[in-house]
Amino acid sequence: MTTYETTGAADAPRTRTHTWQPRPEPTPELLAMSGLDVLRAAAKGDLPAASIMSTLGFRLTEVGDGYTVFEGDPGDHLLNPMGTVHGGFLATLLDSALGSAVMTRLPAGTAYTTVQLGVHMIRPVFADTPTLRCEGTALHVGRTTATAEARVTGTRDGKLYAHGTTTCAVLRPS
Repeated sequence: MTTYETTGAADAPRTRTHTWQPRPEPTPELLAMSGLDVLRAAAKGDLPAASIMSTLGFRLTEVGDGYTVFEGDPGDHLLNPMGTVHGGFLATLLDSALGSAVMTRLPAGTAYTTVQLGVHMIRPVFADTPTLRCEGTALHVGRTTATAEARVTGTRDGKLYAHGTTTCAVLRPS
């Protein structure tokens, strides 16, 4: 949950507070869940969401086999010195959808890590840009590597804001 506090003039300092649940301990029950099961449980609220999501203001909204959707809300807390939303917000949104799409295809006890992230920014995002939707799709999930692609589009205008690809290392249990 994220809350904002703004009082007084438009240029008055703002406060942004967010809360998150800590990552659960890797219990035998959790380790027995596939990546798809873990993400479905997180989407339903049965497991805590990744803390980066509350930090930057995005959420997991859909999970399927080889497919995930995240939605994010731009805001003035994400602006760079030029007055546009920092590209790191879009890169993080893409990285989350890309890696999670891969994760949905991983068996229990298997992890992944991003080893390459390619991001293409198409148009600027501003503080007042409406919610963005990022759809990730796993393309290949093999024994040691995986690849995925994703697109960030506006929920209201349908325009493409960014797209990207990833290569992930698949970390099988020893």
